Amino acid sequence: MPSFQPPSSETRKLEATAFQNVKEQIGFCGIWCGSCAAGNGAIIELTKRYEKVVKNYNLEKWAPKGFDFREFAKGLSLIQATPLCSGCRKGGGPPNCKIRICALGKGVTDCSVCDQLIECRNFEQLEKSHPKLKEDLLKIKNAERRELIEKWIGELKTKWPHCILTCTSC
Repeated sequence: MPSFQPPSSETRKLEATAFQNVKEQIGFCGIWCGSCAAGNGAIIELTKRYEKVVKNYNLEKWAPKGFDFREFAKGLSLIQATPLCSGCRKGGGPPNCKIRICALGKGVTDCSVCDQLIECRNFEQLEKSHPKLKEDLLKIKNAERRELIEKWIGELKTKWPHCILTCTSC
């Protein structure tokens, strides 16, 4: 079984700038990478903060009998070591993403400009978690990307857990 390795300095640099790395990207599918809690660093930041609270309140002494605190702490460390997604436009995301492969093959900037979007079957898996994805893509078809991103960043400040990335009092 491989032993736990602390994140490299390159990974820590990416963690420090995770949101900055993805906030300007809108995937071919129309999902704004800055809204992804896994890729934008929100989950890692939450885990770090939670670990600090757990240590400060000495949870190990308060945990119920049978609670394996070492495994719990190990889990928190492993979550923090999870690689961040760099966004599909920078090589992140699933390498076999049908949407990205198709968009790159067609040479389109994103799927909103594809005249086969409505009947496209490449979205089937993603639509399970994002049922209005095609509808949302059509809404942004002619929108200025910079304006969209600024609007979404403003909205992100009020959405949990993403707000921790822009909150100064937490």
